[in-house]
Amino acid sequence: MSVHSLRAGGRGDARLARVALAIALAFALAGVAVLGKGLYIHAKAALAQVLIHVAWAERLAGTAAQPKPWPWADTHPVARLTMPRLGVDQIVLAGATGRTLAFGPAAVQGLGLAATTVLSGHRDTHFAFLRDLVPGDDLALQGADGVTQRYSVASGAIVHEGDVRLAESDAPTLVLATCWPFDAIDPGTPWRYLVTAVAKR
Repeated sequence: MSVHSLRAGGRGDARLARVALAIALAFALAGVAVLGKGLYIHAKAALAQVLIHVAWAERLAGTAAQPKPWPWADTHPVARLTMPRLGVDQIVLAGATGRTLAFGPAAVQGLGLAATTVLSGHRDTHFAFLRDLVPGDDLALQGADGVTQRYSVASGAIVHEGDVRLAESDAPTLVLATCWPFDAIDPGTPWRYLVTAVAKR
């Protein structure tokens, strides 16, 4: 083999190594971007809850009827949901729109002590804890008037979004709803996971 052939082969190997390195760097950057987006979503949700807790304190203190967590917010806090066993303490927002749900759970209907109250939240952030609830778990929902209603988890069920029917109940009922399955990547699932809790006397 000639010296010229060896040099040509060396240049080819170096070129191949540079291409492989460029591909590896592209994959690494793509991975960092995906990871960064995921961390951003969780960080935004956590920071929003801090600001929303401040607005909730203002509402309970009576300094503002519908205090906005930040100046451009199109929602306001309406209740506080707690679940002691799992360390859950979340402020519920008005209006279950996609924009609102990015920052916390939201009220779909009800909030009166004699009503069926339905709250919705994202399965990968605020309502991820629903997968860990079991019958008998305690939940509490504090209203804007400062009154707290305590609930006991009765059941969990997977239903199609077209089959969501809430059973009539003599006691105040709290329904927590999120998308299912919990670990799915596709955001367009037609399935919902509902936790039903009944008021404690």
